[in-house]
Amino acid sequence: MSAQHLVLVSLAVLFAAFVQGATGVGFALIAAPVIGIVRPDLLPVCVLVLMLPLNFYVMWRERGAIDRTGASWITGGRLLGTVGGLWVLAALSASHLSLFVGASTIAAALVTLMMPAFSPGRTAFVAAGLVTGVTETATGIGGPPLALVYQHQPAPTMRSTIALCFLVGELVSLATLMAAGRIDGSQLYAAALLLPALVVGAVLSRVVHRRINGRVLRIFVQVFAIVSGAALLLHSF
Repeated sequence: MSAQHLVLVSLAVLFAAFVQGATGVGFALIAAPVIGIVRPDLLPVCVLVLMLPLNFYVMWRERGAIDRTGASWITGGRLLGTVGGLWVLAALSASHLSLFVGASTIAAALVTLMMPAFSPGRTAFVAAGLVTGVTETATGIGGPPLALVYQHQPAPTMRSTIALCFLVGELVSLATLMAAGRIDGSQLYAAALLLPALVVGAVLSRVVHRRINGRVLRIFVQVFAIVSGAALLLHSF
């Protein structure tokens, strides 16, 4: 990346880490489209690697609120979905992957905005895990399905449980991508360059995560995701 691109992506990562640390979702929705515009070849590995320390931090910070039953069912579905995500990744070129990321970002954001309130059960948890496995392995974006099932739960439960599900799923996705030969040094180097911005965003989120209006910020994240996804689609044509 050029110096200008590094600054741009670092700002996106900082903001994305702050939003996810405060609300429990949003990192990949914000960071992946920006990275896809600058360096589509870094997707999804760079996003997945950056999310490992971020989600461990969020999970540990509010570990007492984790919904372990829901997380178990989500993880089961997540494991099944990883195979589908790997197939999507193998079938698409870098430019087509950018189109897929842009379209899936917009679709996920719209669904999250329009979904009515409901109480999730086992079927909803497994379905969310399955969809997350496909989209996160292929693009690094997996938050919207999990946000859907937890959007009406207490904020600490939402943040900590989604972080746990992300953490387990990201390890599975990275192991699968490594076995398939889809990880190289440039992706890991880019993640290392962006790590300071991630740390700053995560630390800032600690200051506000108990006071911020989570619903308003989640809506803002989805609107931002729609705009970012649209920009990525336009850039890919």
